[in-house]
Amino acid sequence: MRSLKLSLLFLALSFGAITHAQTADEVINKHIDAIGGKEKIKGINSIATEGVISVMGNEAPVTITILNGKGFKSEVDFNGQKIVQALTDKEGWSINPMAGSSDAQKIPDEQYQASKDQLFVGGPLFDYASKGYKVNLAGRDTVGNVNAYKLTVSGGDNNTATYYIDPNTYYIVKMVRNINMNGQEGEIATTFSDYKKTDYGYVIPYSTEITMPQGFTLSSTVKKVDINKEVDPKIFEMPK
Repeated sequence: MRSLKLSLLFLALSFGAITHAQTADEVINKHIDAIGGKEKIKGINSIATEGVISVMGNEAPVTITILNGKGFKSEVDFNGQKIVQALTDKEGWSINPMAGSSDAQKIPDEQYQASKDQLFVGGPLFDYASKGYKVNLAGRDTVGNVNAYKLTVSGGDNNTATYYIDPNTYYIVKMVRNINMNGQEGEIATTFSDYKKTDYGYVIPYSTEITMPQGFTLSSTVKKVDINKEVDPKIFEMPK
């Protein structure tokens, strides 16, 4: 009988340990600590990265500039043809000569809503409530060999995404976003790896792979990171 009671007590304590630290906020707080901590992230005004993007065996240089909460801009140079995507806190625009036009085009609002979390240093999980997001811990799911925490993030205009966080490192290993392109529902899956601490102390993934709904895949590698360099807000404005 004593042995049975001890076994039941052990199970109760074990269950308590399993259920503890499984709220969304506790997982997010550990994630924030893992990538540098609140104070480090709050001290970041801008991030500029240089790297290489690979699409169907073709490589091209890519630069990404973020002015926290105000602007995001990526530029890819394919043999002299620049593909640009830019976001502000009000709208988004792009230039894609490979689509037949070298003029800046405003992106559809649904695409803007699905992309605007790129404006924020630390991503949508950092200080998520103030950005208008809601987060729910939806258990765990397997990503590769990781039994990851699964967090669903929702905002306005049916903007939803799912983040998978490694319980050992508390880094994001995968993000899946639901999108609507030309009336067609689909998913964009992004996997993150090769996390490194920058000189500033902020940790970012140096390798990223994006899989589009049609199975189209592109990967990118970060080569250089500048934090808090001077950024002119005008670079995010849509050309007239």
